[in-house]
Amino acid sequence: MPRLTLLRNLARSCSHSFAPRKAMTLPPCSHSSRLFSSEPPEHQPPSNEPWIPEYIEKFNEPMEDKRNRLMYQSRKRGMLENGLLLGSFAKRFLSEMDEEKLTYYDRLINLPSNDWDIYAWAVGQKETPEDFDNIIMDMLKQHAKNENRESRVVMPELN
Repeated sequence: MPRLTLLRNLARSCSHSFAPRKAMTLPPCSHSSRLFSSEPPEHQPPSNEPWIPEYIEKFNEPMEDKRNRLMYQSRKRGMLENGLLLGSFAKRFLSEMDEEKLTYYDRLINLPSNDWDIYAWAVGQKETPEDFDNIIMDMLKQHAKNENRESRVVMPELN
């Protein structure tokens, strides 16, 4: 107990010796009210969900760059199940997709804000929304069935 008493006495003596600090004032500028506002930024909806940047479709992206980006995004999902499912799907099908299919796939993996939804649609746990019910989703659902019983416990090679 002597140690606890010593700490209490030290805390009391320190709290009396320090004067409260004055609030710092900053020079006015055009964005200072936004930086120090208690209001949430405009781009964040008032919810407990994390903010996800808005999807911006890349219309003039070269096909090979789009394939490379989609391969990366398919593998790096933030949840292993979709990384394995979409990574193996992209490895198998991206090279043969035309521009329309690449656009459908791009929208599928980038528009929904919840990766669990993509997974649930692909394995048939939830009904696919009309916006994503297309040939790419049909291909993904067939791929998810894994009728050939391929091993998909590691990410496919990139080459």
